[in-house]
Amino acid sequence: MSAQRRVVLALGLTQTLAWGSTYYLPAILAEPMARDLGVSTGNVFAAFSCALILTAVLGPAAGHRIDRHGGRGLLATSSLLFAAGLLVLGMAQGAVTLWLAWAIIGVAMAIGLYEAAFATLTGLYGLQARGPITGITLMAGFASTVCWPATGWLDAEFGWRVACFTWSAAHLLVGLPLNRLLLPRTSQAEIQHSARAPSVQAAPRLAAPLLALVFAITWILSTAMAAHLPRLLQETGLTAAAAIVLAALVGPAQVVARLLEFSLLRHFHPLVSARLASAAHPLGALAILLFGAPAAALFTLLHGAGNGILTIAKGTLPLTVFGPQGYGRRQGWLMAPARFGQAFAPLLFALLIERFGSGALVVSAALGLLAFGALTLLRHLMRNEYETANTP
Repeated sequence: MSAQRRVVLALGLTQTLAWGSTYYLPAILAEPMARDLGVSTGNVFAAFSCALILTAVLGPAAGHRIDRHGGRGLLATSSLLFAAGLLVLGMAQGAVTLWLAWAIIGVAMAIGLYEAAFATLTGLYGLQARGPITGITLMAGFASTVCWPATGWLDAEFGWRVACFTWSAAHLLVGLPLNRLLLPRTSQAEIQHSARAPSVQAAPRLAAPLLALVFAITWILSTAMAAHLPRLLQETGLTAAAAIVLAALVGPAQVVARLLEFSLLRHFHPLVSARLASAAHPLGALAILLFGAPAAALFTLLHGAGNGILTIAKGTLPLTVFGPQGYGRRQGWLMAPARFGQAFAPLLFALLIERFGSGALVVSAALGLLAFGALTLLRHLMRNEYETANTP
């Protein structure tokens, strides 16, 4: 196995574990947690939102450190923090320890999720990081498919505390060795060499705010669906069991879409696949609004496919538009609005579902169309920039 494949395999496995044991946890465990701790479900989601706000605040600094020193050390540290946060969460006795646990997890997410992994790959491979970025997202696309049923089974058989302890142990026994032992130590010379990679076309002035807007919308929709998709599907008339089964289709849909990106769409500019993907959620929402439960599977597949490709775009679009120099820090700033947006997405979307049921998808569809419009405008601006630069 080549060194690059080992890196992709290690990061793919650790990202699957990191997402599945934290970001996807409240969808299954929020209610039993709240019931056992004597707090409201809203309190649990508020603590989760606090973790996401910490991620937004710490993201730029984490990216800057990876730009300078590589990502192995921070990713290994994230495994320790994930394990500690989940351990404290499993031992929680009330609101105070609940919030403390999610604060620890929030710090871990700032240095251990996709942004850190993408920055690590960019430091290693420069402009050639698009393939490895796609590779790790291919594997981590199964996070919800694997971890939702596993967490649900652990909760049903042993309780939510054991579920937290199990995921904590997995970070120590699986995540930490993979991050520490299989990732190369990126030297300062290698990082500087990557920064001197061939230059890319000058980015339009509005490129950064447009990408920040698209990423914010993408994360808001992704977080809202991750937290509430099973419940949302039940609002269409499905049983709880059927809703969980259909919600689990998000993972395979993400992976199939990423395979398409890896095989066919990689020959095109990332803006092409991103624009197609941004239209997927609004189309699925329209189907479920018109036809209800019979369109639930179609909505889940379209949402998963679009989200799968847009996850890759979060890594490849900044790389293609701005180049590899300062990638980690820039990625942190571009993703900061997204992190703040997703921090409030679970609570706001919960309120929308309580008020409008499946009609909450009208709001999510409108957001998806706004992202499509922003990407279309960015494509137009980049084309104008290219024509101006090449006009004699």
